[in-house]
Amino acid sequence: MHILLTRPLEDSHDLILKFQKLGHGVSHMPLIKIEKKNYENLNFSDFKGIIFTSTNSIKFLETKSINKIINCFCVGSATEKKARSNGFQNVFSVDGNVRNLKELILQNFDSSEGKLLYVSGEIISVNLDQELISEGYSVKRIINYATKPIEKINETFIEKLKLKMPEIVFVYSQNSAINFLNIIKNYQLVDLWMDTNLMCLGEKTSSVLNEIKWKKIFLFNPGEEEFFLYKI
Repeated sequence: MHILLTRPLEDSHDLILKFQKLGHGVSHMPLIKIEKKNYENLNFSDFKGIIFTSTNSIKFLETKSINKIINCFCVGSATEKKARSNGFQNVFSVDGNVRNLKELILQNFDSSEGKLLYVSGEIISVNLDQELISEGYSVKRIINYATKPIEKINETFIEKLKLKMPEIVFVYSQNSAINFLNIIKNYQLVDLWMDTNLMCLGEKTSSVLNEIKWKKIFLFNPGEEEFFLYKI
C-alpha cells in the first residue's frame, strides 16, 4: 500500500519506519514548517505541572532550568518520548486528542496542587487552558512556536506522485488541510484522488478537503494510524 504522510519529518519519522517495516511504500510531503516564537521569561518553580500537546512545544522550550520531577502531561506517544528524552521523569501520557489530555489532567492533578504551565503553538484546536480554568485550575499558557505553510513542492516529487497516487493520506490539522487544498489546486492534482482514502484529525480538518473527490474520508486520533490501515 502507498501511504502519504504530511507532517514535518520529526513528527513523521517513527511512523515512516513503522509503515516501511510493515511492507508499505511511504511518501513524505510536509505541508507546514515550524518556526520558533520568543516567549516571556518565566520562573518555572512557580508551576507544579506542565502540559505539552506536541513535540514542538518541548523542542522550542528552554528546559534546562525546569525541575524534571515536575508533573508532565502529554498527548501522544511521540510527545511523551520527547519529554522523557529531555529528562522529564513524572510523565503522564494519553493517546487521542486534547479532550483525552484534559481528562488525564483532571484524574491525576488536583487544582489545589498548584499552577499549571501550558506550552503550545500559536493555533490550537481546543482552548485547553480556558477549559481547565473553568474547572477551577490555575493555568498559564505560553506560545513558543508557529506554523507556516509550505507552498512550493519539488516538481519531481509531484510527477512521481501523479504516476502512483497514494491509497491513504494522513492530514493532521486544519491549517495543513488548507495548505494541502492549495497545493492540490496549484499543481493540478484535483481529479487524481478518487482512489485515495483521506484520514483526517477531526471534522474541522476534513471539512476543508470535502470539495475534493476521495474514495472515503475517515476521522482518526494520533496513535491510531496503523489501526486504520486495516479498515481499508
